[in-house]
Amino acid sequence: MVRIVGGLMSDTTERAIRTFHPRRGRMSNRHADAFAELWPRLGLTVVDGDRTPIDLRELFGRDAPRVLEIGFGMGETTAAMAAADPGRDYLGVEVHTPGIGNLLALVGEAGLSNVRVAHGDAMELVRRLPPGSLDAVHSFFPDPWPKARHHKRRLVQPAHVALLRERLRPGGTLHCATDWAHYAEAMAATLDGDPGLVDAHGGYAPRPDHRPVTKFELRGVRAGREIFDLIYRRR
Repeated sequence: MVRIVGGLMSDTTERAIRTFHPRRGRMSNRHADAFAELWPRLGLTVVDGDRTPIDLRELFGRDAPRVLEIGFGMGETTAAMAAADPGRDYLGVEVHTPGIGNLLALVGEAGLSNVRVAHGDAMELVRRLPPGSLDAVHSFFPDPWPKARHHKRRLVQPAHVALLRERLRPGGTLHCATDWAHYAEAMAATLDGDPGLVDAHGGYAPRPDHRPVTKFELRGVRAGREIFDLIYRRR
């Protein structure tokens, strides 16, 4: 086992409430090797407070519809969706360094050219993306922050949703999934309350075939929890 010693930015400045637990963790040799080889070409460090606009055409080297994957975990879902959807570009953002290493390894092993990987706060990244630049935003099984005093840390809240919606093109989709019923209800209320979004299914969406089953989803199913998909479109 090895520990990453450079390349990923750590932030110690005072900042707004985070929607995640900051984690670095340990990388396996496989992950570290993939990071060393691919991060310089495919990686993007998100620095809190940086508002430099990101040129997505320059980042990916082509013009194509773009998908933002928030909190991709170990990256299996992002890699699978990108492999099955070569016509769109996938920008994944995560704070867990072993997950970043694993996604880079999967990208390298599959020879994917339509994935870029960001390390840092997703909302800080979103603030640097041009309005209307995304075809879709995915947030699959974000931290539910179940305790009431932590609800302010949830990703799906009005200010964040408004920002994400602004980055979607008209007709673009915001797709969330959770296995926490109370969070699903809160998500639906928040998304329904955004005047720029419309519920694509008139309620919880049927589980789409294009979303691979995640480890978090399997864990929820084994625990007897129902899975909720919410898909909304920008007006």
